[in-house]
Amino acid sequence: MSARSAAKRSPAVANERRELAYAVLLCLAGAGLALWAATRSWSIELTVRPAPLPPVRETRSGAALLPWLPALALVTLAGGGAVLATRGRLRRVLGVLLGALGLAVAAGGGYGLVADIDGAVSRQWPVLCLLGGLLAAAGGSWTALRGGDWPAMGARYERPARTTPPTASAPGDPAGPSAPLAGRRTTEAWDALDRGEDPTAD
Repeated sequence: MSARSAAKRSPAVANERRELAYAVLLCLAGAGLALWAATRSWSIELTVRPAPLPPVRETRSGAALLPWLPALALVTLAGGGAVLATRGRLRRVLGVLLGALGLAVAAGGGYGLVADIDGAVSRQWPVLCLLGGLLAAAGGSWTALRGGDWPAMGARYERPARTTPPTASAPGDPAGPSAPLAGRRTTEAWDALDRGEDPTAD
């Protein structure tokens, strides 16, 4: 590749890496936000008991109302990190899966907004869960559309392919064809020492 082609390619590679970082951040931030919101108290119900007994306070989180919600958020969180380790078609498939998981998490937050839940309901947590699911779905959709062209993690550190054939070494060069012969001679010298002989004697 010529210097001019490399100069043209460099901004494109930087843009692809930037897109990869944004997509991963969307997935991780969205899934993390949804997971945190699912563990908050979505409703508080007070049960009155006869005096002098105090009322019973029952707090229910999103995870208690929808046990599958934090599990999906965790899978989405792990999938967001896996985007870095994949490439090509596999990364696109992973993006489709993340988009579907994000929408499922968002649906759980939407359920918390419209469901008839007993007691005093805190609507801000279902809203955050809905928002987190949509962010993760956006990151997954972006990955499904564009992820096939993004570089894989650590691609800049891959060893380039060898383009020039190895040069022939001189017969006396230790790194050349005589290196195995030198190795055999060293082994024979050690064997002679084991037998009590002097390997330097002619």
